[in-house]
Amino acid sequence: MSQSSATRLRGFSNERQTPAREMNTDKRAVVRSDPGGVSEKTERTDYFKVTDDGVFAGTHLLIELWGAKNLADVDLIKETLLRAARDSSATVLHSYVHRFGAEIGVSGVVVLAESHISIHTWPERGYAAVDVFMCGECDPYRAVGALRDAFTPENLEVSEHRRGVVV
Repeated sequence: MSQSSATRLRGFSNERQTPAREMNTDKRAVVRSDPGGVSEKTERTDYFKVTDDGVFAGTHLLIELWGAKNLADVDLIKETLLRAARDSSATVLHSYVHRFGAEIGVSGVVVLAESHISIHTWPERGYAAVDVFMCGECDPYRAVGALRDAFTPENLEVSEHRRGVVV
């Protein structure tokens, strides 16, 4: 893979050494220097979360549902993902759900202004893998209730990962 391709896969381009996604809400002052050494202070907004224990892009929940039901119901899955987004105070941009065949499984995604919610189901095993990644003021943990209500899993496991931790 060329350096250019590898760089683009990380969300950057060779032409612009800033993240490709620049939708922001939280205003901060940023000081930039041009090659001549002149600094300029600009107002910039940023979706990064600032908490007492750090600064990071967002919270990514990996959710495992075991012994779950309704995992082949495309309409229910789509409505559940949309409810999860609403419950989290996220902004829905687009949604898509794909059925692989009767009782085989479903993959779906809701693209959010604040990131995404996705699901992959294996109804024959009673298993679903769900990702909830959100930046800004959204609370991804508030999506869990919609998943629990719709799929009534025997076991639900959540692991949290902070993305884009500023060191």
